[in-house]
Amino acid sequence: MSSLKIAMAQINPVLGDLDANVELIATAAREAWLAGADVVLTPELALCGYPPEDLLLRPDFLRACDLAVQELSRRVTDIALVLGHPALIDGKRYNCATVLQPGREPLTYRKHRLPNAEVFDEVRYFTPGDAPLVVDIKGVRCGLAVCEDVWNPDPARLARDAGAELLLVLNASPCHLGKQPERARVLASRVVEIGLPVVYVNLVGGQDELVFDGGSFAMNKAGAIMARQHQFETGVALADYLDGDIQPGLVAPVLPEEAEAYQALVLGVRDYVGKNRFPGVLIGLSGGIDSALTVCVAVDALGADKVRAVMMPSPYTAQMSLDDSRAMVEALGIHYDEIGIQPAMQAFESMLASQFAGTAVDTTEENIQARARGVILMALSNKTGSLVLTTGNKSEMAVGYCTLYGDMAGGFAVIKDVYKTLVYRLSRYRNSLTPECPPIPENIIVRPPSAELRPDQKDQDSLPEYEVLDAIVQGYMEEDKSPRELVASGLSDEAVRKVVRLLRIAEYKRRQAPVGIRITPRGFGKDWRYPITNRYRDEF
Repeated sequence: MSSLKIAMAQINPVLGDLDANVELIATAAREAWLAGADVVLTPELALCGYPPEDLLLRPDFLRACDLAVQELSRRVTDIALVLGHPALIDGKRYNCATVLQPGREPLTYRKHRLPNAEVFDEVRYFTPGDAPLVVDIKGVRCGLAVCEDVWNPDPARLARDAGAELLLVLNASPCHLGKQPERARVLASRVVEIGLPVVYVNLVGGQDELVFDGGSFAMNKAGAIMARQHQFETGVALADYLDGDIQPGLVAPVLPEEAEAYQALVLGVRDYVGKNRFPGVLIGLSGGIDSALTVCVAVDALGADKVRAVMMPSPYTAQMSLDDSRAMVEALGIHYDEIGIQPAMQAFESMLASQFAGTAVDTTEENIQARARGVILMALSNKTGSLVLTTGNKSEMAVGYCTLYGDMAGGFAVIKDVYKTLVYRLSRYRNSLTPECPPIPENIIVRPPSAELRPDQKDQDSLPEYEVLDAIVQGYMEEDKSPRELVASGLSDEAVRKVVRLLRIAEYKRRQAPVGIRITPRGFGKDWRYPITNRYRDEF
């Protein structure tokens, strides 16, 4: 009777902090050993963090990683450790999984399939491996694979043909909405093809625009998940392999979409602020739904003591906006200031009077208001060291409904990849978490959205209804549908023409926007690389 207890170490390393990551992995290995595990499986590139990007081009970085592998081989002596790390071998860089077993020589697997789409750019850095690796761990022949390898049939077949009884997979798979079921479907098809059970360990944590959601799992030969860890949480969990298959264990549920999106935002903010050692955050509160949701995310990520909201009213700010903002900060218990921008508006009006003489008031004056607010927030940021969180959503970023050096001024864009329609759903969701004291006033959710930069202004004065806008952006930007296909699906020709045009001409703005959390299959970041100077026009 063959048996193996596999520990899934769902950990959150800090990219480049090798000493801390060695300690994190050694601690996870110790916890796994105390729980009775025979082997502990870490995520892809867990030693250095993922993605290390151009750090991999530095020989000193690779030397430091090699020394860290040696340090772990000395420290972890009671349990087998499968370690994800980069390595320079015979002058070539590889994405590796090394098996460290007490009293045995290390054995290293080199990732076969290097993803080069969406947010991935591994072809730039690594050489692909081509050989399987099957390792005997306590009498069980374990084949190895790294992330993209199992999205292709060949590496898993090679492991099976080399005698593997069980497949161990190291992953750094960033989340987007619906990614968990997608992973399960792919792995189930692979399991059925090769006839081997799989243990799939995924990274958790935020790294710049990416959020890794964990959700590590073990799947039996029938393609059923027998054990699964919680999304967005660190921890060590066991999967039991007995007589050729994975046995039933604890299976955490997959989060519904609103919960998944909200937790991704919270983890993304917590890790960006914490890993970059900012003492806190600043948010310009407007009385609108975008800044309200951003404040809630920040408080849930960091605690109320690290969040400071600043309301900067103008003569166009409605009393309702002030009242709702005051009610919200009281409910959340955060630091709050009001700094009116009318003196700045008057100063700019006076300074520019001769230059603007004979011209009509237009968006120029509106943008001055937004930029005055940006100056205030950045000044407070400089004085306190706190990070300014911007509040623009994906719908606005798509069509340029934002002001450079104004509401776009800041260091981290929390809801940059959240459509306006989802903003409303997430606001309702957040209120449902504390129904006895919902933080976002109902007025903010139900009132028509407005930038409040001129009298009686509404977003829909300039844009289609958000349900229509979001459908066009999602189809064109995420799914690469042509305008002709969008119109054929029932969207109005006029709206499609307008949104596609706005999306195209706003590229120069997006290129200057702060990095923001990605939660959809395609965000305005690493996986959107359109030229600013571009005269191509889509056919209708």
